[in-house]
Amino acid sequence: MISTPLLDTINSPADLKQLKDQQLPQLAQELRDDMIAAVSKTGGHLGAGLGVVELTIALHHVFNTPDDRLVWDVGHQAYPHKILTGRRGHFATLRQEGGLSGFTRRAESEFDPFGAAHSSTSISAGLGMAVARDLKQEKRNVIAVIGDGSMSAGMAFEALNNAGALNARMIVILNDNDMSIAPPSGALSAYLARLATGKAYHDARDIGKKLASYLGARVDNAIHRAVGHARGFVTGGTLFEELGFFHVGPIDGHDFNALLPVLRNVRDNATGPVLIHVVTRKGKGYAPAEAAADKYHGVNKFNVITGEQAKPPSNAPAYTKVFGKALVEEAARDERIVAITAAMPSGTGLDLFGEAFPSRLFDVGIAEQHAVTFAAGLASEGLRPFAAIYSTFLQRAYDQVVHDVAIQKLPVRFPIDRAGYVGADGPTHCGAFDIGFLASLPGFVVMAAADEAELKHMVRTAAEYDEGPISFRYPRGDGVGVDLPERGSLLEIGKGRVVKQGTRVAILSFGTRLQESLQAARELDAAGLSTTVADARFAKPLDVDLITRLAENHEMLVLVEEGAAGGFGAQVMHALARLGLLDRGLKLRSLTLPDEFTEQAKPEVMYARAGLDHRGIVASVLQAFGQDAAATLIRA
Repeated sequence: MISTPLLDTINSPADLKQLKDQQLPQLAQELRDDMIAAVSKTGGHLGAGLGVVELTIALHHVFNTPDDRLVWDVGHQAYPHKILTGRRGHFATLRQEGGLSGFTRRAESEFDPFGAAHSSTSISAGLGMAVARDLKQEKRNVIAVIGDGSMSAGMAFEALNNAGALNARMIVILNDNDMSIAPPSGALSAYLARLATGKAYHDARDIGKKLASYLGARVDNAIHRAVGHARGFVTGGTLFEELGFFHVGPIDGHDFNALLPVLRNVRDNATGPVLIHVVTRKGKGYAPAEAAADKYHGVNKFNVITGEQAKPPSNAPAYTKVFGKALVEEAARDERIVAITAAMPSGTGLDLFGEAFPSRLFDVGIAEQHAVTFAAGLASEGLRPFAAIYSTFLQRAYDQVVHDVAIQKLPVRFPIDRAGYVGADGPTHCGAFDIGFLASLPGFVVMAAADEAELKHMVRTAAEYDEGPISFRYPRGDGVGVDLPERGSLLEIGKGRVVKQGTRVAILSFGTRLQESLQAARELDAAGLSTTVADARFAKPLDVDLITRLAENHEMLVLVEEGAAGGFGAQVMHALARLGLLDRGLKLRSLTLPDEFTEQAKPEVMYARAGLDHRGIVASVLQAFGQDAAATLIRA
């Protein structure tokens, strides 16, 4: 007789609570196998979730979620949590259009009390929930789970400091897997490693006494049985205890005999802030992920048996690789060039730079604010820093961009990856806002590459530009397949280019919508609407001469960008108004990302729905010219 898998009996944490402690290791194996099978078909964040299977089961087994609030940091590790909280039947839709988010999301489940996709927010959010609980005179536990990589962000320590000062009753689980997306860097990582390998870690046998001294005689005797399995605790004077937290650990995050007694005693008896230091292994239980934790942080579809990831066919290099190689080429010619990443060396292409110039690459951890001001300090001493940060993450450092870079006119270079839609990562990672928030700053040069060759030109232009801050944006994914120059050319600051000449309609594109603009122009030409296409290259400073020519010599001007309203189009329309060019009957359309946080889908689907593919551009022109033109196009 074949017994029913335990995982098949779990529809919610309420079912999980019915299991005996001795059954949990079997459930962990089933959960791990289930997640590997599911993610192999959808792609997603694999390694972090594999590392917290036992921890996730233990938390839902011990605590009364969702009434007890369980807040996951970032959400990379929340796949086991999703499976255990009623979403297993929908897991095949993970990161697909209309499906489950790859991160925690309030609208998706009552078991997700706080949405997250950027790091280092869980302790702040959890503290807010704990204070709200006390103000409302309610009773519940609040547990914030945060990884050691996320602890490199200043925001996490701001929250710890505040929680300690308030003596707030909350639990912080520090999930220490010695990794974030890339291998760890910085003094904090070294500090946690010392805690996990020091004398206290190996030799402590009185964890029960320590808990008893804090929690009183109420400590369950089971805690003493955990001593043989626990990986010790730090006896005092740790950084966390100095901030006002009672600190337990490190303990083995894959051992239920260590986890369960500690969680139960803290649940039942803690009166102030507690930090439990749990040591896990990223990729646990799947050999390919354990062997290459960085490569299995985020995966494409893969073969479960071999671990080989599927690679979509492409005839063009990825923009990220083009940037990385171009920067290496420029740095070989100029020793003043240095590069900064906020824990994303491979994601930004700077791993190539690090291989070529290891002493000139600085990984500052998940600390975008520091990364920007650090780059400003480097620039102030005559170096040529490139602070490579995704558009969505640069938002976290906007004050530093304004105050520490722009006001001081320091020549920090900002390569901005993941511009525009990013597909499966959805609204939290969409690069929508950088054009607007950078172009509004006095003295800032704002560029966007139309293709991979233009990206090489912009890398060189930024490298040699010393008059102030300069940025250039480019999307996720592969280029369009143009021929690459051996070395990028210097672009004249503030000058665009005409790519195709016409007479009636002008399309002015900023960024990689240029190919769609050219296709739209071909369709409009066929309908009798002769169309010019120009590549703006710069949102700031604008090519006023080019804009003037397009406005004066065409009946219609269409502005196209992969950013939110208030960006490139707004800059152009402001210039047109200032020049008095809006008073002569010019038909004007500004096509931007819609005023919404767009849900996940394939990027091409997202752009089509936004009206930013060639069909959308054509439709905007036909609408301006009326139905007769539409009928003409249909006949053509």
